[in-house]
Amino acid sequence: MDGTMHLKLTRPPASDVHRSAFTLTELLVVIAMMVLLASLLLPALGGSKASAKSIQCASNLRQMGIAAHIYVDDSADFYPIAQYDIVEGSVAFLYAWDFTTIASNPNVVIPGLLWQGRTILQIQQCPSFNGDANWLTDPYTGYNYNTSYIGHGQGESIPEPAKGSDVMHAGKTVLFGDGQYSGGADKFMRAPWPNPGDAGFVGRWSGTQGFRHQNLSNAAFCDGHAESLRKCYTTNADGSNYVAPGTGFLSPDNSMYDLR
Repeated sequence: MDGTMHLKLTRPPASDVHRSAFTLTELLVVIAMMVLLASLLLPALGGSKASAKSIQCASNLRQMGIAAHIYVDDSADFYPIAQYDIVEGSVAFLYAWDFTTIASNPNVVIPGLLWQGRTILQIQQCPSFNGDANWLTDPYTGYNYNTSYIGHGQGESIPEPAKGSDVMHAGKTVLFGDGQYSGGADKFMRAPWPNPGDAGFVGRWSGTQGFRHQNLSNAAFCDGHAESLRKCYTTNADGSNYVAPGTGFLSPDNSMYDLR
């Protein structure tokens, strides 16, 4: 021996090499398990996302309800009128409860009557609605306002808006909601049957609500609270055949819309 250490390198037995690696069959089993887990988790994640959107929508509606209370307090007990337009000089002003459009070149859109000129415009966008706006100039969309009984407006049987003191059952009278019909989101909510406020109106199916939050429709009421509603009704004075799938009225009669 010369005192030098000699290391002898040896290969592990072939059986040990085989045990340290995955076979093709094992890899396929692992991949299949991952696909199965993903298929189980994705619907749950999708449901959580939809729930989050519904919560955000309800928050938007509650803020709209608060704005309506402030407006009533500031406006001799009147709710905001749903819509009207005037021409000053050569400029047309299209006033609506949600947005006001100044018809210039280009058009200018500002917060509507409800907001008294002060709000973040994005609050008017329902996070679960991807359709067209009622008015093409509107930058955000998805909600409507009880026009039949509260907002009224230009061209309605009763043009003057209702008063806060006119509402007999504030917790049961809908004020704002998830507006939706076959053509997009009509910002003017309609009761299913004729009433003194819009007796001559035709096309009530265009003022329906969208049941787009996992088959629920969000609504804000005159007392300021918001809730998700499940019951959907299609009968109306103009015929159920006009009501788009996934949309409808909140009551079979006018009871949920009527002030009294």
